[in-house]
Amino acid sequence: MLKNNRLPYKCAQTLSVLSVCLAYSFGANAQNGLFKSTLLTPPNSFTIGAEGPAVDKKGNLYAVNYDHDGTVGIITPKGKASVFLELPKGSMGNGIRFDSKGDMLIADYTGHNILRVNMATKDISVFAHDGRMTQPNDIAIDDKDRLYASDPNWKAGTGRVWRIDTDGKFTLLLDGVATVNGIDVSPDNKTLYVNELLKIWAFDLSPEGAISNKRLLIEFPDFGMDGLRVDVDGNIYQARYGKGVVAKVSPQGKLLKEIVLKGKKPTNVAFGGKDGRTMYVTIQDEKNLETFRVDKPGREWLRTKNSK
Repeated sequence: MLKNNRLPYKCAQTLSVLSVCLAYSFGANAQNGLFKSTLLTPPNSFTIGAEGPAVDKKGNLYAVNYDHDGTVGIITPKGKASVFLELPKGSMGNGIRFDSKGDMLIADYTGHNILRVNMATKDISVFAHDGRMTQPNDIAIDDKDRLYASDPNWKAGTGRVWRIDTDGKFTLLLDGVATVNGIDVSPDNKTLYVNELLKIWAFDLSPEGAISNKRLLIEFPDFGMDGLRVDVDGNIYQARYGKGVVAKVSPQGKLLKEIVLKGKKPTNVAFGGKDGRTMYVTIQDEKNLETFRVDKPGREWLRTKNSK
């Protein structure tokens, strides 16, 4: 299972040795060249619902469904992994983001909520709820702390995009499209990126949070897509579900490179590390995380670092 990434210790698929394996992975990755993926956590350290990676101001990495469903896991910069919190009964997390105050915001797709977590107390509250939503699935956040949520209806094959303002109010931005998934905001907050099936769309994003001027950025010929993130230069890192790669796409829609992963079903990506140039990828089929180095820090990593 680790034949292409041998560790000096046998990383058994148990949580008791997970911190040992992670400590090695954090250090080993720093020695690798750019865009070379390695294991961060052993297979089966998460459930099949591994999703929503996000990094806080202190460099801690979070992802949902660690060890068992309904959790948020934490991996510290030193490589210690544990359950950070249990979500309320009936809730299941997907995308995670951090606002400018440092609160964690979680897309709770089973409860049709955006949950807010006070990171000091771990108190969980419902920040926003709308029963009209099928999900929410993935979420993005702009510099004014407004959220943008993809809302796919997998059964019907349709999708919508919502804006959630800082007072919790929902506004429908996009309707009548196929299943949407990954979503993020450009570094200048003037463009919203949304993927739909095999297409990544770009929309003009107004200062008021409205979208217009829909245009096709890139269309892939096969496989699928899941979460995406944008770096400080506006390049998009797109998880290619089923192909086992993360695609790097320029703001002009040019495919710049594909980073080959060990798992075949990446679900989402996030920037982190001391310099914001470490990419973390949640993997559904291996139920774990992979990591690789990139050349520029993430847009949201820089925003989080400069927050209060």
